Amino acid sequence: PSGFYAKYRTGDIMSRATNDLNAVRMMLGPGVMYWTETVVTFAFVIAVMASVDLPLTLASLLPAPVISLVVMAFGKRIHDRFEKIQAMFSDLSSRVQENISGVRVVRAYVQEDAELAHFERLNREFIAQNIGLARLSGMFMPTLQGLVGVGFLIVLWAGGYRLLNGSITLGAFVMFNTYMGMLVWPMIALGWVVNLMQRGAASLARINELRNQVPAIASPPSPVLSGPAFRGEIEFRGVTLRYPTGTALDGVSLRIPAGQTVAIVGHTGSGKSSLLQLIPRLIDPTEGEVLVDGVDLRRRSVEELRSLIGFVPQETFLFSATLAENIAFGVNGAPPEEILSAARIAGLAPDIETFPQGLETAVGERGLTLSGGQKQRAAIARALLRNPKILVLDDALSSVDTLTEETILRALAEFMRGRTTILVSHRVSTVRGASRIFVLEHGRLAEEGTHEELIAAGGYYAGLYRKQLLEEELEAI
Repeated sequence: PSGFYAKYRTGDIMSRATNDLNAVRMMLGPGVMYWTETVVTFAFVIAVMASVDLPLTLASLLPAPVISLVVMAFGKRIHDRFEKIQAMFSDLSSRVQENISGVRVVRAYVQEDAELAHFERLNREFIAQNIGLARLSGMFMPTLQGLVGVGFLIVLWAGGYRLLNGSITLGAFVMFNTYMGMLVWPMIALGWVVNLMQRGAASLARINELRNQVPAIASPPSPVLSGPAFRGEIEFRGVTLRYPTGTALDGVSLRIPAGQTVAIVGHTGSGKSSLLQLIPRLIDPTEGEVLVDGVDLRRRSVEELRSLIGFVPQETFLFSATLAENIAFGVNGAPPEEILSAARIAGLAPDIETFPQGLETAVGERGLTLSGGQKQRAAIARALLRNPKILVLDDALSSVDTLTEETILRALAEFMRGRTTILVSHRVSTVRGASRIFVLEHGRLAEEGTHEELIAAGGYYAGLYRKQLLEEELEAI
């Protein structure tokens, strides 16, 4: 669902996949094993004791109802406490992950001490909850052992009485007490098993909370497949897209002919990125239709659709791997020459020549060792290596200089000849060569036309052009 990643943070998901999974493993491993051993031993010993002396056996079981109530009461409290502890551990993990990822921001705003203080507070709360759980477990075991001891006292008293009045022999009495001794470990193990089971049940509920999430985007049971006939014509019909925070797109209708290069411009928050995310079906419209080659995307195979699209999002993400592995992501067995060719089209080849290990240079976590422009060009190369039928660039040239941008656009125009390309940019220089330019304002299609037509119309696009032209003239002075 669209709100999944807003609700569940990375640290929370990782905590459920590691810490909670370990608790479930303990429940299904040692927990089940000792539970089975306890039940089998208990049943066997009770059966033998009943064959020796049934009345004394029934007397020894008098504390059993109390033991059951105690186990249920402690079990519920352990379950609730452990569930709270796991939630706190998720918060702790999320905080650590966020601070590591955002360490530059923390340092830039001199918030090291504040973040350390917050981390210490979370740790203190986490420790306090764990101490509470330890106390609960510490009370549980002695209480259980005390009730088992009561059973022993009952056997000694009732057995001694029956021995004195001749109801049982001394040998039977000794044997009965021996079997009672055999019940001590199962009863003690019962407390440990209940502890494991309740912890595991709490963690399993947290894991199932994620597993039971239904994907908002999925292929239909009988999808329409394009195959070689895929052309890349895109049409938006009355598309409205609403988020919990507001409306991103409002009744947008536009058509992108197959094989053309079009551009989308607009101020920040006008809905450009939301519009692009509809094309590879990363999200679905609230109202209206998005069609590719005349077929609603919701009738198509998601896997096939995305395999035909090269998508470069606004926020570039690189994995902690080599540059070659990042460019070849999603293309198994891509030869080095094809990777280098994609990098050359994306304008990254000159930079690669300066890297100590070329394509095999490790880029660090999230591409930490690369500049913003290098990361964007690596992402473009990744999209090009897929040899897409549709190329979608969401402000993917914002971090490169104008000269490099022109070089990349010329190479892209040659590479994508006859295929559909969609550009989003705040720079007029990026979009002026497009066959068609669409202008979005407040989620609506405000203008449409070629560069010359929009300049003549004197609307938002013309104002943006004049502003950027003035900025260039001032820079030249």
